[in-house]
Amino acid sequence: MDSSRPAEQPQEPDCRELRDRREPVAVAEGRDHALQFVTQQRPVRAAIIGCGGSGKSHVSKRLGRALNAPVTHLDEVYYDDEWNALSREKFEALQRDLVSGPAWVIDGNYNGTLHIRLEACDTAVFLDLPTWQCLYGIFSRQVRHGSGQQAGGIYNRLTWNFVKYVAGYRRTMRPKVLANLTEHAGHAEEATRVQTPQASSVVQAN
Repeated sequence: MDSSRPAEQPQEPDCRELRDRREPVAVAEGRDHALQFVTQQRPVRAAIIGCGGSGKSHVSKRLGRALNAPVTHLDEVYYDDEWNALSREKFEALQRDLVSGPAWVIDGNYNGTLHIRLEACDTAVFLDLPTWQCLYGIFSRQVRHGSGQQAGGIYNRLTWNFVKYVAGYRRTMRPKVLANLTEHAGHAEEATRVQTPQASSVVQAN
């Protein structure tokens, strides 16, 4: 085997391919457009996913208000006050309990347990924004809120590892998220993939 050959990149499914698999994904032009698109369908069980800094907390709060549905920010239940994480077993059990309700909006990536939310949701919103926009999101959030844990889903701990995670998200994590959407969100009434950021004055994350 020639080790000098570059690793083959996974092929990204486009909207037409997903629709052909009976797994609809609409590509919205911005986060506000996605909210309008989704709320027109009146979903009651919505999974909001995306890279750090993409605006998940902002979108989930607005969607929860629009639908009068309870909102859960997974960071708030995954970490305790000292930033200790739940075990995988407890985190999975907690999410299964959350998605058993008749109406909910849950935001968070956590790709290892994403299938739990996707299998139970009727709407999935993937904030598939460019790397520069997500990096802007995490640094601007740091300026606005500082470090620490605050109400409303703002769990901000800006470390070098987190910056590297955000910078490499589209290369390492995004293909896994798209694969999860393809495999587990086929039953959803609406699956919206938001690709183009609006001006920062339109959506103020968190």
